Amino acid sequence: MRRFVFPAVLFTFIIILIAIGGNAPGNDTSTTDSGSPVTPGSTGSVNDIVLLKPEVLTHFPAEAPAPDKPILRWTIPPGSVYFEIEFLDAYPENPNDIRPSVHRFFASREVFTNGYSVNLSQYKDDLLYWRVRALDLDGNPVGVFSDATPIYIDHNLPNILKPVANTGYNAAKMQMPLYPVYSWIPIYGAVAYELELTNAPPENPDGTSPSQYQIRMYAVNGPYDYYFAYYDQVALSTPGTYYWRVRGLDKAGGPVGVFSDAERFTVSREAGNYAATFGDSTTQGGGDMIYSPANVESDYRYYLKFPTMNLGKSADNAAGMLARFENDVLPFHPQFLIILGGIPELTEDVPAAQVIDELAAIRDRCRLNGIRPIFLTLYPVNPANIKRTANHDTVSDWEEKFAQVNTFLRKQKYCIDIEPYFQGADHNLPSYLSADGIHLGIEGKKRMGQVINDNWLRVTQ
Repeated sequence: MRRFVFPAVLFTFIIILIAIGGNAPGNDTSTTDSGSPVTPGSTGSVNDIVLLKPEVLTHFPAEAPAPDKPILRWTIPPGSVYFEIEFLDAYPENPNDIRPSVHRFFASREVFTNGYSVNLSQYKDDLLYWRVRALDLDGNPVGVFSDATPIYIDHNLPNILKPVANTGYNAAKMQMPLYPVYSWIPIYGAVAYELELTNAPPENPDGTSPSQYQIRMYAVNGPYDYYFAYYDQVALSTPGTYYWRVRGLDKAGGPVGVFSDAERFTVSREAGNYAATFGDSTTQGGGDMIYSPANVESDYRYYLKFPTMNLGKSADNAAGMLARFENDVLPFHPQFLIILGGIPELTEDVPAAQVIDELAAIRDRCRLNGIRPIFLTLYPVNPANIKRTANHDTVSDWEEKFAQVNTFLRKQKYCIDIEPYFQGADHNLPSYLSADGIHLGIEGKKRMGQVINDNWLRVTQ
C-alpha cells in the first residue's frame, strides 16, 4: 500500500503545475499582456471576485533601502493555493486589480509560500514597485493584487542571504507538535537546505558552520521537504528548550549565505496533560496544498477553546497510530485524547474491518491508562481532486468503507460526529474545504475546530 502523504502531494502538485505550462507557476514572464486567468464565465472585472488581497509585510523605504537580493513577505488570504508576484518600473495604472500592470517588467508564479527572495542586481535604477496576488488551484485570482509597494534599492549594500523562519507557533503561543515541522522563506540561489536543531543558542549566529550544540541535522532535499519546510520524522518529547535554524546550499553543497536566525521553542509534557490530538496529517496540520503545519491556521488546534498537544504525524495511518501509542501518547498522559484515523488508507486497499480493529485497540489502550478516547468520525474525500492533484486513484468502494467505520465510531461512548459538516451536495468533500480532496484547508480546519468546541462539554462531562 502506498501511503498518501501531504508533503508528497505538494511535491506532485508543484511538478504538475510547472509541467503543464500556461497558467502554471514556472512561467516567469516579463510580458505586459493584460490577459489574466479568471473564473469561467467571469467578465474579468474586480466586481466578479471576492475583494481579498494580501497585506505586504516587508517595506524598504528610502531611509532603509534594500540590498540587491531582498526577501519580500505578505499575509495569506483565505483560499490561496499559490501566488503570483510582479515587479513594476512605475506605479500601476490599475491598483488592486486582478490584471497585470502595463508597467510589469518581471513576474513569477513559482511562489509556493508567502515570501519571495528576488535578485535585483540587474535592475539599474534605485526604485521599483512590487505587488502580489493569491491564486487558486486553477490559477484563477483569489481576490486582487496587494497594494503596490515601493522598494528603494542600494546596490552597494552587502547581500547577507539567510532564510527567514516562517513558523507561527510562538506568535500563537502554541506548542510545537510532537513531530516538529520547520518552515522558512527560501533564498535566491539555494537549491537545497541544511537544517539543524540545537539544545542551546548557537554560539555562531550568522555563520555557516554547524553549532557545537547541534543534536540533529537534516539535509533538506528529500520527500518530506520542498525547499521551504521540513517534517521531522523523529518525535521530540524530551522536555527542554530547543533552537532550530536553516541555511541554503548550492548545487555543489556549498553554503549560500548564512544560517537563519535561530528560532526558540520549548517542549513540555504538561502541554498535553489536559487534552491531546492524535492522528495523521489532518491532525498534524497543513492544507490548501502549500501550507505546512507551521502555518498554525491550518492546525485545527488553533481554533479550539482549550489547551491541547499535537501528537499527529504526517503519512501515518491507524496501524501506525496504534504502534506508536505507548511512546507518543503515554508520556503526556492526556485526560482526553481526540482521535482521528483511517481516512488515507481507506481510500486505498485497506479493509474497513482492519481500521475498526486498530481504532478499537487504541480505545482499549486509552481505557487501560485512564485516558478518555474521544473519536471523530471520518469526513468524506473528493476522488476527482485527489486524482487531479496527486495522480492517485481512490478505490471505488471508499464510501462503503467510510460508512462502516463511521457506524462503529458513532457507537462509541465518546464521539463527535464531524462527517455531516464536510459533505457537499454529492456527498464528497467540497473543493473549498480541501484543494487536494483529502487534506482539509484552513476553512476546513476552522470548521473542524468549531464542531469540536460545540460538542466538547458533552464528551468531557
